[in-house]
Amino acid sequence: MPEPLTVGIDFGTLSGRAVVVRARDGAELGSAVYEYPHGVVDRTLPATGEPLPPDWALQVPADYLGVLRTAVPAALEVAGANPAHVVGIGTDFTACTVVPTTVDGTPLCEVPEFEREPHAYVKLWRHHAAQPQADRITELARRRDEKWLPRYGGLISSEWEFAKALQVLEEAPAVYAATAHWVELADWIVWQLTGTYVRNACTAGYKGILQDGEYPSADFLRELNPAFAGFVTDKLDHPLGRLGDRAGSLTAEAAAWTGLPEGIAVAVGNVDAHVTAPAAQAVEPGRMVAIMGTSTCHVLNAEELREVPGMCGVVDGGIVPGLWGYEAGQSGVGDIFAWFVDHGVPPSYHEAARREGVTLHEHLTELAAYQAIGAHGLLALDWHSGNRSVLVDHELSGVVLGQTLATRAEDTYRALLEATAFGTRTIIEAFQDSGVPVTELVVAGGLIRNAFLMQLYADVVNLPLSVIGSAQGPALGSAIHAAVAAGAYPDITAAARAMGSVRRGVYQPVPEHAAAYDRLYADYRELHDHFGRGGSAVLHRLAARRREAATTVRKGQS
Repeated sequence: MPEPLTVGIDFGTLSGRAVVVRARDGAELGSAVYEYPHGVVDRTLPATGEPLPPDWALQVPADYLGVLRTAVPAALEVAGANPAHVVGIGTDFTACTVVPTTVDGTPLCEVPEFEREPHAYVKLWRHHAAQPQADRITELARRRDEKWLPRYGGLISSEWEFAKALQVLEEAPAVYAATAHWVELADWIVWQLTGTYVRNACTAGYKGILQDGEYPSADFLRELNPAFAGFVTDKLDHPLGRLGDRAGSLTAEAAAWTGLPEGIAVAVGNVDAHVTAPAAQAVEPGRMVAIMGTSTCHVLNAEELREVPGMCGVVDGGIVPGLWGYEAGQSGVGDIFAWFVDHGVPPSYHEAARREGVTLHEHLTELAAYQAIGAHGLLALDWHSGNRSVLVDHELSGVVLGQTLATRAEDTYRALLEATAFGTRTIIEAFQDSGVPVTELVVAGGLIRNAFLMQLYADVVNLPLSVIGSAQGPALGSAIHAAVAAGAYPDITAAARAMGSVRRGVYQPVPEHAAAYDRLYADYRELHDHFGRGGSAVLHRLAARRREAATTVRKGQS
């Protein structure tokens, strides 16, 4: 009898990846990647060429279907797999990434009436232009003493469903009025595969403020904006699917796209970070998973419910049923390193990297690794894409302190690496100080290839650092969920035990390095609290001036 296979698909920020996995042991037989043709739309709207305001980040939903049509068949071919042996398919998505749709799931940007309207497109997770709406939600929740606010660390993010929807209502009321469903892309892609809309419990809890079976009340929403009172009942609320459950069966149309058999199980949708925990065999309490890519998302299971200041959320069964799933994150990590390499490195470094036959990242890492801790004399704040945790403030921006005429590119590069590690330590300490144990850091994502960065993180957080055994953790995690949905395993924990992969304790903190970083981290926290907790509002003023200037330019062009 042929061995059953599953397919996992990870829809990332810039591309989608499909992997074919053997259900018995998680062996990855083949994979393929499809780059989104439109990438991240943050400069101009493709349909019109119209400039977008600061802090916008959109995507084109048709790009996602290209992953199904291209990456899945290619992965099957690479694996040499018989599609008839595939028993299930699972997917994960970035979050909160949302789109307004018609009643049948058509994105409003694909309706001729709205193809020139930016608010009709997918709002990517890093769309931070709804910060004013998020601030109002937080302020009102505090005034009303809403019981759900502490479950989100006391702050609601501009990245999440309610803030983004309120922005649409207030800036594009016609789009809001035409919206039949406000849909997470994690659910929209499952809708395309099955023909059935099922809202997943993960995003509903973490991004949709669903706690103890209830969303924010109509009275609360009315106080934000009278026209927002019916948002939950009219556009958001929908039957939930539990993680690992079967959302439906693959339709004939989706089978034709993917080359997979019609009628196989399709798992309930999930978030890229949360689905990675079982892939890294990190579903037990105390094991924090950091999925490090363009951003970092931190997820952690615990038996206890605690209020953690600045966390992104805690949801009952948010990662695996039966445990409280916690989430925190950093809005920019790999993005910050890429930004610096693209814009801050002199040509001579590019030439040296070419001569050595390495990437510029590798060249800068090698130079930085020779330095003693603190030798560059720099300190940075990792807020180039705002702060997700623990400040939850996307009006903040990056800072590099201590530069002189002797500062070199590798100095700044190392300071940025260290800043992201300090940001992760700040998050870990917030959990530990709130009574949620963190005993191990398990890292997944593309940045695990940088061994120097991994050792730096182990030294900064002063914890053993384990590394996922897969190079494509979210896609493997989705394949694990597909196996559960297909009935190959009774639950996610059992499937993770058989199909997940991790290398434990690969990086151990070096005591003298940890002590040196303790001193530098104390300075980081002083700078962090000064700019992030009321010592100075200069970063907020700079953001306001940037928006004002951009608005003036757009008015002049119209």
